[in-house]
Amino acid sequence: MAIKTYKPTTPARRQMTVQSFEEITSRVPEKSLLTVLKKHAGRNNTGRITVRHHGGGNRQKYRIIDFKRLNDAPATVIGIHYDPNRSAHIALIQYEDGTKNYIIAPVGIKVGDKLLSSTEADIKPGNTLPIANIPLGTFIHNIELYPGKGAQLVRSAGAAAQLMAKENGMAQVRLPSGEVRYIRFECKATIGQVGNLEYENVNIGKAGKKRHMGIRPTVRGSVMNPCDHPHGGGEGRSPIGRPSPVTPWGKPTLGYKTRNKKARTNKFIVKRRNDK
Repeated sequence: MAIKTYKPTTPARRQMTVQSFEEITSRVPEKSLLTVLKKHAGRNNTGRITVRHHGGGNRQKYRIIDFKRLNDAPATVIGIHYDPNRSAHIALIQYEDGTKNYIIAPVGIKVGDKLLSSTEADIKPGNTLPIANIPLGTFIHNIELYPGKGAQLVRSAGAAAQLMAKENGMAQVRLPSGEVRYIRFECKATIGQVGNLEYENVNIGKAGKKRHMGIRPTVRGSVMNPCDHPHGGGEGRSPIGRPSPVTPWGKPTLGYKTRNKKARTNKFIVKRRNDK
C-alpha cells in the first residue's frame, strides 16, 4: 500500500502523510458486526481520570472480530475493510451457511481466497491451526495464550511471531518484541504476518489529527511548576535534578521494571525482550 503526500498548503500539510487505502474494497462496514463503542475519556466508574491524555476523538463503532475461529467450515474472503479501532485492516469472511465474520487481515490475503480453521488446514496466510500442527520456523500471528479464550498476542499492523521449538506439550514462540515465550500446543494461531505494513511510515503531521484519534495534549514535566511535577521549576531550561526521570507522582519511569517478580506467568518466559 502506498503512502500519500499533500501539497504544502500549510506547515502541517507539509509533514502530513496518509495511506492510499488501495487494499480497502469497501468503505461500508458489515452492519451485523457493528456494536456501540462507549467513550470513557480515561475515567473510571467513580468519574476520576485514571488514564491521562484520553478524550474527545471522532465517533466510531466497534467491529466485532472473531479472535477464536471456532467455526471449522471453509470460508471465503468477501472484502477487506478499514477498522478505526486498530492499526491492522480486517477481512470480512463468509461461511458456506451464510454466516459472516471479521478477522485480522494478514499480508497477501485478497477477495475470493478460501480460508480454514482446522487441524488439517494448509499452511497458508489466513488459515488457523493449533500450534501443535504448525511447522517450526513458520511466521504466525493472532496467538492464543489460553486455549479457547481467543487470540491475545501479535495483532497489530505488520507484526509477526515465529515458531522456534516444540517440547513437552509446549512451543517456544519468538514474539515481535524479541521475547521468547512458551505457548501450549492446544492454543491456536493464524499463519502469516499481519497486513497493513505501511502503517508505521505514516506521519501524523498535525495536532488536530491526534485529537481526532482521541488523544489529548501531553505536557512535559520540565515546563511545569514544582508543585505540579517533580521535574518542574528552576530558572530557564533545567535538568531533571534526580538520578532518573519520574512520573508526576514520583515513581521511577523510562527503564524502570514494573513487572511483578512473583508473577505466575514468569515461568513461561524463556527470554526477556531486553536480554542480550
